[in-house]
Amino acid sequence: MRTYYCLSLFIWTYMSHIIDAIPLQEKANSDLPSKRVVDLTKDDGRILHRTKRGWMWNQFFLLEEYTGTDTQYVGKLHTDQDKGDGNLKYILTGDGAGSLFVIDENTGDIHAAKKLDREEKSLYILRAKAIDRKTGRQVEPESEFIIKIHDINDNEPKFTKDLYIASVPEMSGVGTSVIQVTATDADDANYGNSAKVVYSILQGQPYFSVDPESGIIKTALPDMSRENKEQYQVVIQAKDMGGQMGGLSGTTTVNITLTDVNNNPPRFPQSTYQFNSPESVPLGTHLGRIKANDPDVGENAEMEYSIAEGDGADMFDVITDKDTQEGIITVKQNLDFENKMLYTLRVDASNTHPDPRFLHLGPFKDTAVVKISVQDVDEPPVFSKLFYLIEVDEDVKEGSIIGQVTAYDPDAMNNLIKYSIDRHTDMDRIFSIHSENGSIFTLKPLDRESSPWHNITITATEINNSKQSSHIPVFIRILDINDHAPEFAMYYETFVCENAKPGQLIQTVSVMDKDDPPRGHKFFFEPVPEFPLNPNFTIVDNKDNTAGIMTRKDGYSRNKMSTYLLPILIFDNDYPIQSSTGTLTIRVCACDNQGNMQSCNAEALVLAAGLSTGALIAIFLCVIILLVLVVLFAALKRQRKKEPLIISKDDVRDNIVTYNDEGGGEEDTQAFDIGTLRNPEAREDSKLRRDVMPETIFQIRRTVPLWENIDVQDFIHRRLKENDSDPSAPPYDSLATYAYEGNDSIADSLSSLESLTADCNQDYDYLSDWGPRFKKLADMYGGDDSDRD
Repeated sequence: MRTYYCLSLFIWTYMSHIIDAIPLQEKANSDLPSKRVVDLTKDDGRILHRTKRGWMWNQFFLLEEYTGTDTQYVGKLHTDQDKGDGNLKYILTGDGAGSLFVIDENTGDIHAAKKLDREEKSLYILRAKAIDRKTGRQVEPESEFIIKIHDINDNEPKFTKDLYIASVPEMSGVGTSVIQVTATDADDANYGNSAKVVYSILQGQPYFSVDPESGIIKTALPDMSRENKEQYQVVIQAKDMGGQMGGLSGTTTVNITLTDVNNNPPRFPQSTYQFNSPESVPLGTHLGRIKANDPDVGENAEMEYSIAEGDGADMFDVITDKDTQEGIITVKQNLDFENKMLYTLRVDASNTHPDPRFLHLGPFKDTAVVKISVQDVDEPPVFSKLFYLIEVDEDVKEGSIIGQVTAYDPDAMNNLIKYSIDRHTDMDRIFSIHSENGSIFTLKPLDRESSPWHNITITATEINNSKQSSHIPVFIRILDINDHAPEFAMYYETFVCENAKPGQLIQTVSVMDKDDPPRGHKFFFEPVPEFPLNPNFTIVDNKDNTAGIMTRKDGYSRNKMSTYLLPILIFDNDYPIQSSTGTLTIRVCACDNQGNMQSCNAEALVLAAGLSTGALIAIFLCVIILLVLVVLFAALKRQRKKEPLIISKDDVRDNIVTYNDEGGGEEDTQAFDIGTLRNPEAREDSKLRRDVMPETIFQIRRTVPLWENIDVQDFIHRRLKENDSDPSAPPYDSLATYAYEGNDSIADSLSSLESLTADCNQDYDYLSDWGPRFKKLADMYGGDDSDRD
């Protein structure tokens, strides 16, 4: 097999030998005429066959960026099977086949159709086939070959940033690293010096330098000061070909800032400052500002002002304004023109963050003199104290002096002063003050329990100038006197079980006292002297200001005694001793075995309170049913009353029909029982009312017999009055039995029961068949002698 290829230097190489050690393609088809068989005989007699390769490809090389007018020749493909008769066809496939690389299918010549760029693609892999035009079969197996693009220096170095920002502290030494810049070259670093970059500085000397290989920028001058120049612009160049002539280059800009260090002390622009102040200025007043200059910035320029020991150090103070870095002179003590008129201060300004590296430059502080002149003004009176505290017993008598305040005029004239109480602080006018000497005395009694403290304000005013006045608070504390007796701390609802045993604790009581003794409260409990020994309960003093109530007997009965009253004598130990008697009400209640109260005297309420919702609904339904039954019974009873007792209309006897309501007079025979009026002995002194359910809570009222009275009208009026005033009488109409008819009635007898009816006898035996309700009528009308009787 022969293979031809071409380089840009037009060196033509012919390979006619076969490299057996590195086979590229094995031929499986043994019928090809170009194969050569090498016989190798083994011990076993087997013959090994090696096939001779018909063609082999190697690498082709091209230079990038070809600028010629013709297409660039790559190489030639050829096989031993090609007899030159045009029967074979060469086909090229793979990277760029047909577009970048074209092949003459008859001769196998390969050309580059376009200009190639190694930076885009440096290696192309293609495959070649030789096909018989007649049969369409491959005469050789497909083989692969490589086209490599050789680099030329067509790319300049490029920095990773167009602009670099860097900083370095001022006063740095020579060779201090600032920043590193980096440039890259797209050319092949393995082929020549096209990608070898060298750095150099074009602008920024003599302040900075750059390392030619690493690109590190360093300081080139010592002690560069930010205060002199803060910003620097450095231009760095990167050149390939190792910096030689003809190499390509690129540049970048680096902005370098010198950062501040504390290398400058503060300095006052002037050595002396002058301020004036009235003597009446309040404490903390700002008198003026001073400022020292520091060329440093940030925290390096922060400073603190202070007053050196000496004249005025205790009268004035200086504070630092953090925003403006100024010193503010303030008043620390009250000024007095009569005492001193001029103060001279020494104020220091020093850095708060000094740098130890620059302490050799000198002390980082400065001093200025501040002179303050005090001006005289008319001042108000001054009290001897900032406030007054007075303690007085609560039992002090009215008009007693409890304390005194004093004030003076600080001016040289020393005007007279008068005192007064601000009545807005003493609305009840409990205190008063002597206008000349400031003595405070009481006008009303004091009570510590209602007001333990009184805070009043005293005013001192110059007599010659009422505008000059001062105020002072006076705190009056009322001291306690034992003037209140101890009493129960709360109302106790105490009960004892009926099944209680002797010695059982039923209640623990505590007391309170409005007094406040300095040693604390101490109370004692005892039975009252009138009942030193209670048979039912025992009072036990617990020695801790409480007392326990213990049962003394076995069992209690609500029926015999439902409530017990236990008086307890309580007294304190202060002087004078105060005592009181507290009465404890103890109810007797029914309890379970664990001592839990079940019920006391209000069992019905307790039971009602414990009913559930279902039980209440059931009771409500029962009440409704009972009401319905009552209405039905009343309707039936009214229907029965309308039926005549005597069917025969010829019966001349009067019919006695009783209705429990008030009638309309003598002619109304159905209003009331007329028969009772005819019998004075039928009074109901001891009988209960028939129309009202008897209540045991009311006692039966017994009236004086009135049947002796002759005047029936007077009798009826009295009985009517008694019924009206009777609290047990219902608020509805009812039958009131008066049990006396009276004498000399113009109607004579109202009943015909005594008249003879011999001619009009009637059979009333059927009344006996009506039942027990008509037994009385049957007895009256059924017998033959009933009428006569």
